[in-house]
Amino acid sequence: MTGIAAAPPVFVPAARDRTTAWIAAAALATLAVVPWALEGGASALRLAFGGTLSHWPLLAATALALASAWRGNDRATAILAGGAVVWTFAAGFAAGPRAPSFGIGAGVALVALTVCFARAIARRGTFKGDPTVATIVVVIAALLAIFIFFPVGKVLVAALFDAKGALAPALAAERLFAADVWGLGCFGGGTGCGVAINSAMLATIVGFGSTLVGLVLALVVQRGGQRFAGIAKVLSILPIVTPPFVIALALVVLFGRTGLVTGWLDAWFGIPRSRWLYGLPGVTLAQLLTFSPIAFMLLHGALGAISPALEEAAQTLRASRWRVFSTVTLPLLRPALANAFLLGFVESLADFGNPIVLAGNYDVLSTKIFFAVAGAQHDPGRAAALAVVLLGLTLVAFWLQQRWIGKLSYVTVTGKGDGGLPADLPRPLWFACFAFAAAWIAFTLVCYAVILTGGLVKDVGRGDMTLTLHHLSQGFGIDWTSRATIFTGSAWDSLFTTVEVAAIAAPLTALVGLLSAYVITRHRFAGRRAFEFLTMVSFAIPGTVIGVSYIVAFNVAPLELTGGMAILILCFVFRNMPVGVRAGVAALAQIDRTLDEASSTLRASTVRTLFKVVLPLLRPAILATLVFSFTHAMTAVSAVIFLATAKYNLATVYIIGRVEAGEYPLAIAYSSVLIFLMLAVLLAMQALVGEARLGRRVAPVLAPGG
Repeated sequence: MTGIAAAPPVFVPAARDRTTAWIAAAALATLAVVPWALEGGASALRLAFGGTLSHWPLLAATALALASAWRGNDRATAILAGGAVVWTFAAGFAAGPRAPSFGIGAGVALVALTVCFARAIARRGTFKGDPTVATIVVVIAALLAIFIFFPVGKVLVAALFDAKGALAPALAAERLFAADVWGLGCFGGGTGCGVAINSAMLATIVGFGSTLVGLVLALVVQRGGQRFAGIAKVLSILPIVTPPFVIALALVVLFGRTGLVTGWLDAWFGIPRSRWLYGLPGVTLAQLLTFSPIAFMLLHGALGAISPALEEAAQTLRASRWRVFSTVTLPLLRPALANAFLLGFVESLADFGNPIVLAGNYDVLSTKIFFAVAGAQHDPGRAAALAVVLLGLTLVAFWLQQRWIGKLSYVTVTGKGDGGLPADLPRPLWFACFAFAAAWIAFTLVCYAVILTGGLVKDVGRGDMTLTLHHLSQGFGIDWTSRATIFTGSAWDSLFTTVEVAAIAAPLTALVGLLSAYVITRHRFAGRRAFEFLTMVSFAIPGTVIGVSYIVAFNVAPLELTGGMAILILCFVFRNMPVGVRAGVAALAQIDRTLDEASSTLRASTVRTLFKVVLPLLRPAILATLVFSFTHAMTAVSAVIFLATAKYNLATVYIIGRVEAGEYPLAIAYSSVLIFLMLAVLLAMQALVGEARLGRRVAPVLAPGG
């Protein structure tokens, strides 16, 4: 019959939820058998009998939740399971450092109880009665609350206390508004500005500069012919697989006081050696080389997404090339330009590797925070205050970006066919872009040539180009005659630890990110927008702030994680999670929702639909997230510089140590090994995924009679 709308399905829960009962039983068994704390082998049951009274309510609530789930009393199950989780955290924090830290047993039991709570509230009608969606949303929201909002909130609160733990608002105000933070001496003839002003100036210059460089390279590649696409792709890949401070090392080798170019200018033209590289100019140049390819990738995609029909319409109305470019092309690039600037600004604020090598007396927030935690002063309160300032600058940048973009629509691609061709650039603009791009690419290739050769010569910084494998053998030596270990080089331990951490963190990042993207795009539930915001908020938090917050929050019981591998993995998972979310959202936007509906019509559960229909179609997004997470975990330094230890040292931290010790050749050799390792991983993944090909195809030529 026509004209009659189908009634929405009515959710009728089963009388008994066996799945929830089995999960509650697993939680109870975990409390009885699995060690609760990180140290010691006692389970929660043994701790309860040993005198830890706070575990008795947890055990009782878990047992009652099991009975309620078996009887189908969803309200009681939700109250008991949720209450058990809340009680555990409240009792753990109330006990303070004397309480046993949460370990494997606590983690498994708390996750199981959270799943029981999610399934119980779903059976009562929330999340449209879908227990799978409820489980994904509740568990991921709880993890984000623990590993993002709790540590960041802890940092914000820590800035209000003194070294003895007493509330000190006056001291907090002094830390936040000190002259060495907000001083304006550099504008009035003084010795210098505060670290916040220095960081803001540097980030603004890098934001605008990286956006301009990225736009020029994108225009040359997109509007200048495919012959430049190959070199542009190489340049877009290299920064992803390059440790953040390697470019700074190359610049030191080229332009330092004993650098190759510096010595050549002194010998041939009498230009005296100077330290111009150490300060704002050197850090700016290093960050532009590091972050411009990110802006290029973003603007390259945005240029390719502009519908040529709009530019052709302007040309039909006899608009000149300049007018088409200024009134059609550039305005449509406004969101991409804003995002490129924001990325450059935020990445510059959070960057630690380049300033630690090149900043000299030009203090920035990232290095000041590090020395406040790891330096001789050891003032976590000051580090927390500086982290608050850094977070505030980032949030201001986000707000300004949103105000500049506004609420206008920039959509140019619709479901209609588009057979137009992009407009050509004005000839003077094309020549200017081409000349600048050629010079920039040549300079970038010189920097990478220094990196790749620096580890194979005796001392590239002093001009001694004698070939040697000493640096590689020092870091990656192998002794086949050794009985203890054949890996005798000093860098092996950090490399193995880094690969292990990255290999564990990458699939977890992909899992959490893509599951979040699935419920955001495919399901409607109360609080969906808030959940989407939760998944993306860590993108707005610089890595330096994340590192400091993890040190402050997870240094004491019950969440005592510092010093172990778990805190490194968790940091990478929740730091890189937004990339998985956005990759999943973008991929799911191209998959018709009717495929999910067809699966549901055939009475497939949400879990079956997810694993049999959705995930196979998300293979490119999954692999892209895995690649990014793995490479970023291998090269990250701003967050983990605070978390790495002698036992769990990471590659980037090892290289930073060699730089501080003046062992530049060994640091460059290690960086070269990392670049080749990650480039191989990236190219292998790219070969597996392939690339989507949209737009016109060349018509196949049929053989006669074919």
